[in-house]
Amino acid sequence: MKCPTCRHEMKSTREAFRYEAVGLPGVVLADVEVRRCPNCGETSVSIPRIEDLHRVIAWDVIQKPERLTPEEVRFLRKYLGFSSADFAAHLGVAPETASRWETGAQAMGVTADRLLRLMVATREPVKDYALQLPRVATLDPKPTRLRLRAGPSGWAAA
Repeated sequence: MKCPTCRHEMKSTREAFRYEAVGLPGVVLADVEVRRCPNCGETSVSIPRIEDLHRVIAWDVIQKPERLTPEEVRFLRKYLGFSSADFAAHLGVAPETASRWETGAQAMGVTADRLLRLMVATREPVKDYALQLPRVATLDPKPTRLRLRAGPSGWAAA
């Protein structure tokens, strides 16, 4: 492969690479292909299956016993695919509060921390930003009526 900067041939090695682009300190990818230009020093890294990598990072983050750091909150928000406003709406807080969590100006409470972890554990990252949250839980409570039927493949709405 030619260097995109100076067009010299790049040298390829397999090595550990500090993955800073994810926004979390201490993430190191073992045995990835790293290309370097011996002429100008340009570096290129090949990271296969990046969506899967981010899923594994998110899963490891939510399994730690300590509270989430501001960097981890920001990473998890981005992993879920939420804008700052959507993230705040999903957690039921003001956008300013969510922003303070990500900057470290305010610690995320235990309940919000657990809710964020649960969202990561149970949801696929958002691909469509069409949210209906502004309409949710704004009306007086009303019992839900369901009609269900047992079929050969299990229960289904009738």
